[in-house]
Amino acid sequence: MDNAAGYTNFTNLNHLNQSTLNFWNYTVYSNQTLSNGTWCMLAFPPYIPPAVLPNGTFINETVCWHPVYPIGARAGTGLGFGVLFGIALVLTLIVLKKHGQLFLPAERRFFPIGRRWQFYWACFTCAIALISLFTNIDVDRYYLPELPIVLTCFFWFIMEMGAMAIVWEAVRHWGSWMERQFIDPNPFVLKLDDRRAKIEFWMPLFFYFWLWMNFFLVVPRSWTNIEMQRYPQQTNDLAIPTATDGRFKAAAFCLVVCWLTISFSLWHSIKHYCPHNRGLINRTIGFLRFTPTRFILLMPLSLAMVAYQALCAWEFAWSPLNVKGLVAAIYAGGYAPALLIILIQALFGFINPNEDRELQRQRRVRGDQINQAMGIQKKPAWWHRLNGDNVANESMRDRIARNVRELGGGKATASNLEAAIAARGAEAELTRTAQQQSAAEDDVEMSSIRVSPHQTVDMLGPVVPGDFAAARAVASRYEGKSDRRRTEHQVQVAAGLLFPNSDASAAATAASRRAELMMDGPPPPPYAAAAAAAAADVNNTGGRGRGRRASVTSGMTDGSRTLMDRSVSTDTSNTLGAPPQTIRSMLDV
Repeated sequence: MDNAAGYTNFTNLNHLNQSTLNFWNYTVYSNQTLSNGTWCMLAFPPYIPPAVLPNGTFINETVCWHPVYPIGARAGTGLGFGVLFGIALVLTLIVLKKHGQLFLPAERRFFPIGRRWQFYWACFTCAIALISLFTNIDVDRYYLPELPIVLTCFFWFIMEMGAMAIVWEAVRHWGSWMERQFIDPNPFVLKLDDRRAKIEFWMPLFFYFWLWMNFFLVVPRSWTNIEMQRYPQQTNDLAIPTATDGRFKAAAFCLVVCWLTISFSLWHSIKHYCPHNRGLINRTIGFLRFTPTRFILLMPLSLAMVAYQALCAWEFAWSPLNVKGLVAAIYAGGYAPALLIILIQALFGFINPNEDRELQRQRRVRGDQINQAMGIQKKPAWWHRLNGDNVANESMRDRIARNVRELGGGKATASNLEAAIAARGAEAELTRTAQQQSAAEDDVEMSSIRVSPHQTVDMLGPVVPGDFAAARAVASRYEGKSDRRRTEHQVQVAAGLLFPNSDASAAATAASRRAELMMDGPPPPPYAAAAAAAAADVNNTGGRGRGRRASVTSGMTDGSRTLMDRSVSTDTSNTLGAPPQTIRSMLDV
């Protein structure tokens, strides 16, 4: 029934068959509709059916749920808000492009999507609000309420959830951004498993639990009774009890918990990442001082949004569920807070810089402060262009070649090696001269063999200073199969050439001197005979066999010399107890 006050006066339907209408149980109601309980049509001009067939079929009828009225105040205001939400959507996409762009490598601790969620939710809220507002047009135009009122309220509740998620993500990410700035100078200043980190881990889960509870309490339910506002009694019996039942009230309570969670998150971030204050009054002042201006605006707006949804759960006259509800209250409390939240987010998105850019700026400032403390003066950009070594259109290969020419390097740094070899030869000559003078004063037997002043003794023989080819041959004379050993050998040879006072150079000098000492003399006798003869000479003559031993040793082969270079005897009694040497002829010298 469309109206309880039904009657069978067919005054406006005289052209229809009255018997057929009675047979099919059609009734004309006071709201000028014709219905039999299952089918309803308009019964006033120009929508009256022109004829009815005996089987109960009407010709050119107009159903009761048809947009016959013009756009009213509710629909017109909704169109204006729809335009504003469309502009907010465009602004949000621009801000998302600005703040979502990366200029630093993504960190595992701070995911890029974390800063984008607030703008994702803003886009979602704008899209849902547009659907709700455009379906709101037919609420005024339909003759009897039907699907449009359900759709507009359905999407309005989801829009409220999206607006609350925008505020949450804005506050949560601000805390994450403060943490990122806090640990950027020192990544280890905060622990990853302390109480602060655990709270920040569980807070998003807690918030979204209550937000989704709001969704499940409102959305998945029967919305048929909300359509039953076709006459006052039906509205009082069906629509109002459904719109103010316990589920809508519990859903409003869930939003209150979400708002309290947002407030706690803001307080938590200020407590841990801003300077601390002592005392209740100072803490309150500090909380208001360090709260960003954006949140000073967003928090009251979100609270007003929650309060309006709670008010709708108790007062049906102010609710958007009411087809004839107060238009000013519906848009001022239902749509304006969400719209202002999105616009404020977009405005501060244009004002605030990209976080990666801001972090780079802070790092430059810290670097300048460190340089200033150390006394380092950084030259401006124009200084390097005027006084630097930059050449226009110069490739990296040309720059390396120019640096090599400035350093004097040639093929395989030949000039540096030749200069090092010449310097080493002069130093070795001075060292040998000093050693010869010292040996002549102490003991004639310790004098070294004189080498030509134009030669340098190396591991494998004398090398003329400046003979780079010979030095290179000496450096590459290793014939083993190990590339690593060959490289080490070449490095040792080069170190000996460049740093003659090192241990490697001293060992090379000693080896070259031993090689040169063994080059003169007659062919060596067999090692066994020479050793026996030397031992017999020492035992028979005491110290007089020293000269012969030197002669025998000077004629040994390379392998014999290696074994005879060092004495393995630890007995010093013969040396200390032997009588002093008596020189009898020049042969003993």
